Amino acid sequence: VTRQPLSDAVPELVEQALRDLPEPFASHLEEIAVEIRDRPAAGQLRKAGLRRDELLLGLYHGRPRTHRSVMDDGVMPDMIYLFQEDIELMSDDAESLKRQVRLTALHEIGHHYGMSEQDLDDLGYG
Repeated sequence: VTRQPLSDAVPELVEQALRDLPEPFASHLEEIAVEIRDRPAAGQLRKAGLRRDELLLGLYHGRPRTHRSVMDDGVMPDMIYLFQEDIELMSDDAESLKRQVRLTALHEIGHHYGMSEQDLDDLGYG
């Protein structure tokens, strides 16, 4: 099955999801780089415990705010990776793409704030 990519919309949808974050969360995102990639690298899939044929929509790489100290100065910035092709595979139309981008971005931001997979599932961001 071949699918027409909805990709032109993804960067703007990510920007919108980040703009819509409430305070105090929004003010702490300056320290996180968000990168949209076509697909996850093999190492990223391994880190997430996934096989090559499994989807990975996003990945948080960094040290959660709940585990930081003043000694963390000089470390590399946290990164959130969003994987466009996998997000598009989970989306049937423009509206579901919008929902999936927002959900994935909020999920990864939740990890930045120290939330576990279970915490995110309980909040509906799983």
